[in-house]
Amino acid sequence: MKILILNGPNLNLLGTREPEIYGTVSMEKHLELLQKAYPKHDISYYQSNVEGEIINRLQEDNFEALIINPGAFTHYSYAIADCLKNISQPKIEVHISNIYKREEFRQKSVTAVNADGIISGFGMNGYSLAIASLIIQ
Repeated sequence: MKILILNGPNLNLLGTREPEIYGTVSMEKHLELLQKAYPKHDISYYQSNVEGEIINRLQEDNFEALIINPGAFTHYSYAIADCLKNISQPKIEVHISNIYKREEFRQKSVTAVNADGIISGFGMNGYSLAIASLIIQ
């Protein structure tokens, strides 16, 4: 399966950004671990701090399944939500922290309604849980 992991704003700082919330492992290092754990699957990664770039990448439509962590766009990007609505491939929304234990504004996801499932609060393991979910469907 060709799986795209797409991360939104500030997630390029994983490994150094608020390690007490997001951990100390960079996404690049975690991607290596995922690729080793799931060698039969083509796992690619894209990150952008720019909403339009995220939408453009999603519209390339060259993946069989999507794991998306929209970052702060989770809470207000109706543009990304609309884009996700038009993606027919399976899609899982992932959040490293438990968004329901965070600030009130982080407790609502406008993008989740267009995902097949949500994984929140399992740290970087959320990406692996999402892959496992996608490959057993």
